[in-house]
This record gives sequence, C-alpha cells and structure tokens, in this order.
Amino acid sequence: MGLLQFEKEYRVHVYETGPDGKLNLYSLFNYLQDIASEHAEKLGFGRNDLMRDNRFWVLSRIYAEISCWPLWEENIILKTWPNGTDKLFALRNYEVRYPDGKIIGAGISSWLILDSNTRKVQRPDSILSSYNPDLHTDYSPVRQAVKLEPAAENGIITSTFRVKISDLDVNLHTNNVRYLKWVADTYDLGFVMKNIPQSAEINYLAESIYDDEVFIRTAVVKDNSTFFNHSVIRSSDNKELCRIRIEWKVANN
Repeated sequence: MGLLQFEKEYRVHVYETGPDGKLNLYSLFNYLQDIASEHAEKLGFGRNDLMRDNRFWVLSRIYAEISCWPLWEENIILKTWPNGTDKLFALRNYEVRYPDGKIIGAGISSWLILDSNTRKVQRPDSILSSYNPDLHTDYSPVRQAVKLEPAAENGIITSTFRVKISDLDVNLHTNNVRYLKWVADTYDLGFVMKNIPQSAEINYLAESIYDDEVFIRTAVVKDNSTFFNHSVIRSSDNKELCRIRIEWKVANN
C-alpha cells in the first residue's frame, strides 16, 4: 500500500453509538479526523511539523457518505490518502469498509494552511511538496466538498447555549466535530429512530471559544425533503460559524 495510503481499524464502542445501536454520525467524523491527523504525522506534515514553520492546519470543508452503518462492537477499517491540491485547498480522501472488504462509505476533506503570525492562507502545493515530494493527485471515490448555502431565514431556531470546556480542543477553540454533535442533538428522537444519515457535509466558517453563546437554525432544503441545512450562529454578533447539510433516508430496521 505504501506510505501515501494509510489504514487503521476502529472498533465501535458503546459510547460511539446512538439510541439505535449504530455508530453515530459525529463519531464517524471523529474517526476521519483522527486518521487524517495520524497519517499527516507519518508523512511529515502533521500539526507539529507545520508549527515548527509557524504554520497550522485548518479544516475548511468535509463531505462523507455512508451506505451501511456499523453496529456496536463491530470493526471497520478506514483508509485515507492525500489527493493533491485544488487552488488553496489540500485534499484528503477516505474509504470506509468492513474487514471482509465490503465498502460502506467514503469521504473527502479540504484543508487550508495558515501562517501563525499573519493568519493568511498559504498555498499548499509548494509547502506540502517541501515535506513530501511524492504527493500527487489520485482517484477520488466521492465528489469534492462544496460551498453550502446557509439554512433559510425562516428555519427553526433552537434556544441559545454556551460553548463549554468539554467542547474545546487543544487550541482552546471549539472542536470541529462538536458542531456536528450540536446539530445532531436538535433532531427529534422519533425522527432519529426512523431515519438514518446517508451523507453529511460541513463548511467551517469561523471559530468559537469558551462561553460563546450560540444557536442553530435548521431548514429543509427547498424541493428536497431528505436534505436538512443547518447554520450554527454566534448570537453576540450574529456570525455564522458553521454550515452543515445532512441527507437522511428511512432506516431499514
């Protein structure tokens, strides 16, 4: 397989499942970020490598689709590989399969490299090639993550809540996957028990920090009742922090 592709096996723990006993959406996205981070370190352009040059990674967009959700105590294998660049984005692909080889999901993420001092976006191609000259564009099993529309203004709005200590990452910003968890918690239990996500797409727009007050606006995508748009918004300045689109299908229990 070589260094440019990396595989890791994950066992679905009980605390990573939802009320239906299946791996929940935000735990899957935790897996995707975990394997991306580990592989980047192995390739020589991980978080610590970039920080030595006063740079850091920022996840900008991510898209994943899954056809079959693993159950508690089942094992799945994730494979990831960098897939070249697109203008200012460094791309990374994912494949999800069972140990018997059955592919059940795929994804792609788009990353930016920022200068720690100026906060300006750096061109990723020249930077990544200096760490590893063998990177190249490869096959992508899914389409690239795109710019999402915000949830419609007439959407349903949640009560406000505050960013807690448990929401923070090592940079004292809200962990990327927390936004997805917040959105997942806005759904009705009855809906979740009868439906299951088929795809999810996220655009990260701005950072939030401890004690920020936020709310979520949700709206069904016009002319397509299986897609839901979500906007996570900071109430103090009405800043949109994140956009999430989830596609649902009726669960086959």
